[in-house]
Amino acid sequence: MRPLRAATSAGIAVPLLIALLLTGCATPAAGTGVTDAAEPDAIAARAGALGIAPDLVYTTEVDGYVLAPQSVGANGVEGMSASWTADGSGGILMLRTDRGELTAETCAAMPLWDAADAPVTCTEEDGVWHRSGGGIDEYATSSEGAVIRVIGMDGVPAEDLAAAAQAVHVPSEAELELLFSDAPTGPATPVERGDIPENGDGAPVDPVGPGG
Repeated sequence: MRPLRAATSAGIAVPLLIALLLTGCATPAAGTGVTDAAEPDAIAARAGALGIAPDLVYTTEVDGYVLAPQSVGANGVEGMSASWTADGSGGILMLRTDRGELTAETCAAMPLWDAADAPVTCTEEDGVWHRSGGGIDEYATSSEGAVIRVIGMDGVPAEDLAAAAQAVHVPSEAELELLFSDAPTGPATPVERGDIPENGDGAPVDPVGPGG
């Protein structure tokens, strides 16, 4: 990069140069390749079909793991669940979101996915929580009232779980499309029953057979 003095002497406006520098420093989800989060309305439109709250929609990316779109669904009342599979090894990395706050106390009080009865030890590492107990490792992070857990199955290394937790972010438009590519595009339609009368208590009425 040329010295700032040389650039200004060449006629480049200082405000423009500052704006360019700020643009380079303001990219969200640094290190993940994500430049812009999808619009909230777009997230709500896709997530609503599965009963997922739009502010609980998150994704991640880890080298060697591929999203399984058919795994994306609801978690609990309005959270989200999604899985990534490891190339070749068969390992599965799960991301699960829910509402809550993540502190040392709440981290330790939350049971591990694969060891519900084991005491949980929580250690803060590089901005995320390492949760361990009973030989099981998990990672968790939080953002704006959401708790995002990263869980491994079938031998996923702890370092991959940590990388996934550190890369958690709101999906971009392209990631949103991939995330919900196997989901319906509109709200679920209730099944229409033909044997329910328009008036009354709604209970089906069986016809009377021979002999009453």
